[in-house]
Amino acid sequence: MAKHKHADPAAGNGQLPRPRMKNKEYRRELRGLHAELVALQEWVRSTGAKVCVVFEGRDTAGKGGTIKAITERVSPRVFRVVALPAPSARERSQMYLQRYVPHLPGAGDVVIFDRSWYNRAGVEPVMGFCTQEQTDEFLQAAPDVERAIVDSGVILLKYWLEVSADEQTRRLQSRIDDPRKVWKLSDLDLKSYSRWHEYSRCRDEMFKATDTAWAPWYLARTDDKKRGRLNIINHLLANVPYEPLKHRAVSLPKRDKANGYQEPAMPLRFIATPY
Repeated sequence: MAKHKHADPAAGNGQLPRPRMKNKEYRRELRGLHAELVALQEWVRSTGAKVCVVFEGRDTAGKGGTIKAITERVSPRVFRVVALPAPSARERSQMYLQRYVPHLPGAGDVVIFDRSWYNRAGVEPVMGFCTQEQTDEFLQAAPDVERAIVDSGVILLKYWLEVSADEQTRRLQSRIDDPRKVWKLSDLDLKSYSRWHEYSRCRDEMFKATDTAWAPWYLARTDDKKRGRLNIINHLLANVPYEPLKHRAVSLPKRDKANGYQEPAMPLRFIATPY
């Protein structure tokens, strides 16, 4: 297995946070992790391994950016991102977990859930989309369902991204002020912002009920988005038993001969070249 950085023993012990990571350092570290993700991909593809990664967390905590960093250099045929829309009327009539089961990984798949079945433990109760009884039923059932998933051979990793109240305020205000980010701002974001402590209580109950030996929760602090992404990717790599990618000796073959072929005058409309 590839070598990974060890976790910082001072993380979360009350020490002052380090300065925000500069982009140059971030890109350098990410480049190395991308190479390891490709190695993981080839191991998954060659061995038929099944990996499922669940991303949950507060709004603006950086789930989308982390997923983008993970998938930036790997094949979408192996790394599949699942972000389900609101359930249809038919799906609402089904057993709650039923709509998620078809998206679980098969052999040679890495499935990443951008929010998951844990909507029933966070977003839905906070927003009033389900009853307390429905949430309680889910929290009771989830550990057994996840035990079945793991027993079927799936490597299941669950990440909770945590952002401070002040940083969440800053990020939401940025979405309001920056026209490039306005599409990220939803009515649910604003409602969730106003219900910070209610969201905290739901999160705590979720951890209490579903942090199990076979499917534990892993928390990542993401006030510094760049450090948070690197820490999560490093942890993911350390918890999948992949093998290092063996370098293949490859040389380009010779091109075929023209045998009288000449490029025609292109009758197409070329785009303008202002750059």
